Amino acid sequence: MPADPVSPGDAPEPEAGRGDDADSRGLTARVPQLLKAMRSVGSGLELHSTLVRICETAAELANARYAAIGVVAEDGDGLADFIHHGVDGETARLIGRLPDGHKGLLGALIHDPQPVRLAELTEDPRSCGFPEHHPPMRSFLGVPLCVQGKIFGNLYLAEKHDGGLFDDYDLDMVRVLAVEAGIAIGNARLYEAAKQRERWIDGSVAVTTALLSGGDPEEALQVVAEQARRLSGSTAGIVLLPADEGGLEIVAVAAERPPKALGVVIPPESELASELLDGRAVFLADAAGDPRTVTDLFRDYGPVMMLPLRSDGRVYGALVTPRVRGGRPFTANERTLAAQFASQAALALMMAEAQRDRERLAVYEDRDRIARDLHDLVIQRLYATGMMLESAQRRSGVPEVRRGVGKAVDELDITIQEIRTAIFALQEGPAEVPSGLRAQVLREIRMAAIPLGFTPSYRFLGPVDTAVGELTRNNLIAALREALSNAFRHAGASRIDVVVDATVTLSDGRPGVRLTVADDGVGIPDVGRRSGLMNLKRRAGSLGGDSWLGPGTGEDGAGTTVTWQAPY
Repeated sequence: MPADPVSPGDAPEPEAGRGDDADSRGLTARVPQLLKAMRSVGSGLELHSTLVRICETAAELANARYAAIGVVAEDGDGLADFIHHGVDGETARLIGRLPDGHKGLLGALIHDPQPVRLAELTEDPRSCGFPEHHPPMRSFLGVPLCVQGKIFGNLYLAEKHDGGLFDDYDLDMVRVLAVEAGIAIGNARLYEAAKQRERWIDGSVAVTTALLSGGDPEEALQVVAEQARRLSGSTAGIVLLPADEGGLEIVAVAAERPPKALGVVIPPESELASELLDGRAVFLADAAGDPRTVTDLFRDYGPVMMLPLRSDGRVYGALVTPRVRGGRPFTANERTLAAQFASQAALALMMAEAQRDRERLAVYEDRDRIARDLHDLVIQRLYATGMMLESAQRRSGVPEVRRGVGKAVDELDITIQEIRTAIFALQEGPAEVPSGLRAQVLREIRMAAIPLGFTPSYRFLGPVDTAVGELTRNNLIAALREALSNAFRHAGASRIDVVVDATVTLSDGRPGVRLTVADDGVGIPDVGRRSGLMNLKRRAGSLGGDSWLGPGTGEDGAGTTVTWQAPY
């Protein structure tokens, strides 16, 4: 029959004539072993290795074949972790999923953390049996582990090597070891929490540096996603910013296998988007099964943290860190640290936006000054020159001279009109973004013409407005903007040709759209930063497309041709 939870009366009666002397000799003989075990338990600071060491030490101390520690979840419902000793890797693989503590004897010990000693484990009414491939176990000893007055978990021992039962000596020794183990676990948790805070602080510094460095904004947001993924131990790190049409748009993804998510918009009617835009954090226990997830993005995820990037009362976006389905839930400490990281990232976003606003204002002021100079100085001088030429034309008696001067005056008139057009363009504010792909491409070309000093040529092939979907269109416009910016800043080109072809067939047979931006500049240097080109490739790859470089349109292939393509 199974034994009840242990009490002082459970110890076997000593034999006549031996009694206390035998007890004392047995206890004295095991004290050095206990002291050695206590030293071993307290010799490290890393939490997982400490738990493994406790299992090994307890098994050795009690002469047990198997040992395990079940770490109770923060909410007290089941086990958050399960560390075992004595079961080899192949057997553990065959057994499969580790105990979750929701049923059986392990679950009972969570809700009633008292020492338990059993002679026949399988006969206990709380036992629910073993899974297939599990090694047989009969004798059992369970002792709670307390850390700073709170239940951390339970230490389980099973099957003595000599086939006997766990006695009072085993129970007493393991109880003493459990006290030392609680101290060691507490120290390890404090150490791990300190290291974890240090890592999050370092990550915040990296994010702030990236956002305020004045570099590529997309690259900086990618740093935010990568740091969030690494620090939270998540499958992915995702950054979302408010979309023009409402809701939240995914602008950066960091993952081993990034999903096709860049440019995906969580619509404004989504409950999740609404809560995040209102500045409230959202924590999902199982995203794949949560009815609030309205996109396929979360179908493979389990626990998810969704944190608003909020600073000074304004929401700049959101940070999402998902784990695989069935993965470990986020602890309270992880949630707190991630929320602090998100606040720091939001503050850096605010400062970076203010910095960009100052730079944009400086550009507008410079454009306004250039426009005034063109109007007040250049046009006036050209106009005066034209009047002088007209006067000379009237005084000349030579027909060829009169014709030549007249042609020069006409050219000056055309030049004045072109300068006036440039002045109007310089004085225009940012216009509303057109809806069609053709209109958006033309807008980007017109905007690029001002810093370039000339208008790139353009050509459209196929149904660019009707065939290309919104997600591909948004990414294509971002790629065009990046390619034109690179040509202006680095190429030194005198000619740029833009082609948008919606008639191409990709290598896998799918219909797609191809963007080509070719220039006759200096080409791509062998060394230097290539973050913009990496962004192009990443955007195309997220859609199932690709991006590459080729020779330009200058003499002997001088310059660069950027090709970007993706399925509709």
